[in-house]
Amino acid sequence: MPFLLPLLLLMPQAYDPEIEAVMNRKRKEAVEARAAAAESAPAPRTSGEAKDGMIPVPPKYAAPFQACIDAALQSPEQGVAFAEKWRIEGGGFYARHCMGFAYARAERWAPAIVALEQAADEAERTGEMAQSARLWAQAGNAALAGGDAVKAKADFDAALARGLPDGIEKGEAHLDRARALVALNDNKGARESLDVALDQAPRDPLGWLLSATLARRMGEMPLAQAHIARAVQLSPDDASVALEEGNIAILTGHADIARSAWQRAVKLAPEAPAGKAAADNLTRLPAAP
Repeated sequence: MPFLLPLLLLMPQAYDPEIEAVMNRKRKEAVEARAAAAESAPAPRTSGEAKDGMIPVPPKYAAPFQACIDAALQSPEQGVAFAEKWRIEGGGFYARHCMGFAYARAERWAPAIVALEQAADEAERTGEMAQSARLWAQAGNAALAGGDAVKAKADFDAALARGLPDGIEKGEAHLDRARALVALNDNKGARESLDVALDQAPRDPLGWLLSATLARRMGEMPLAQAHIARAVQLSPDDASVALEEGNIAILTGHADIARSAWQRAVKLAPEAPAGKAAADNLTRLPAAP
């Protein structure tokens, strides 16, 4: 592999596939539940149970909650005003939840974090520990979006300490906690959280992608290969997964697999960062035999 070392030295390191995956993936209802960082509102639930991370909304609050979310979708300022008025009128932590969502729509992460943390505190004071845990997790995502990894880790720790249920909710919290830990250069801690995430949410391709990327960074190539293979199996049409598959393949001496993976990434998303990074990597490979 005489070309491998110079190729790797030239490969751009500013872009990582998980960044685009985290920002652009569609996480079913679980991502919609993260009202602090999501781009679309969750439909309020009227049952007493959460499903796939959704915050349940009792009938008493369902209609004003939806109206508040609708206002925030029209404009963040309208959402904040609606939420503040509703809070004064007795909207409780649901009003603060909506306020956090409205601030997040405006990408005003600092007040979004405050609103969601206050909602979490209020939910806990009223005995709604499960709701409090979910709101702490949403505050953590707002902190991640705002670039405050220290705050994000603290909020995810608070969410987990309050007892998120086993399954997708706990898995997503550990996955996002791992993202915060990577930002804090705590790869060992990130690995521990990712292992829990993979156990709790084994069908989430993002978990396997992040795990493979972390393993690559840590030089654990057999683990990286195994986990990117699982990500490809779960999400074969994801350009970020294809890009990382190629990154791992080139590092393990499989230029043919790298070429095929990068070509797939370009075909899937030619204008997205993952597709463009893959196209750039392809230019650095020698011509195919």
